[in-house]
Amino acid sequence: MNSGQRGLLVTFEGGEGSGKSTIVRKVAEHIGEGALVTQEPEGTDLGRHMWEYFRGLAAAGKNLTPEAELFLFAAARAEHVRTVIEPALAAGRVVLCDRFADSTTAYQGHGRGIDIATVAAVNRIATGSLEPDLTLLLDVPVDVGLARARALEADATKRPDAIGAEPLAFHERVRAGFLGIAAANPQRVTVIDAGQPLVVVLAGVIEAVDTATRR
Repeated sequence: MNSGQRGLLVTFEGGEGSGKSTIVRKVAEHIGEGALVTQEPEGTDLGRHMWEYFRGLAAAGKNLTPEAELFLFAAARAEHVRTVIEPALAAGRVVLCDRFADSTTAYQGHGRGIDIATVAAVNRIATGSLEPDLTLLLDVPVDVGLARARALEADATKRPDAIGAEPLAFHERVRAGFLGIAAANPQRVTVIDAGQPLVVVLAGVIEAVDTATRR
């Protein structure tokens, strides 16, 4: 990619412990200086402040209503798209985004039970109808993913938030939601078995990204 053409938006999705953050870093190393790594909701100052508030609630044993969750994530995404993602795309960069609108559909829609049409309408407003060029869904069985996530809890930044601490049934709904999104959008979403060894997962992801960049 170069500044003479619009860049590429690649999003990475998956449940708890799917290994997204590690894979994003590895893909960025593969692409080189043309890549911009970002994440949701912490991709802007607004998102970081929101996430700190959200994690603080979890530490205090409190929860937001599902609707409040939905609109908080949407507000962070609206700022992120307009101040980080769109400018990078306009400059011809490959944007690697750890979570995007599909996470809201899976977590607040399928997980929390908010009407999917409502979630879709909120997502359209937040993103300005921006769609990823490619989405990599790192799929792993819920029990495996949660075990991985719990193993990282010694790191304070990795401790579960109010969503990560939800029971197994919630995360099963989220996984089913992600797989449903993939089935409905086969041209955009590539499902990667994230239960495989890291080197195998990374090879599959890089192949998909390289194919997208050549289009």
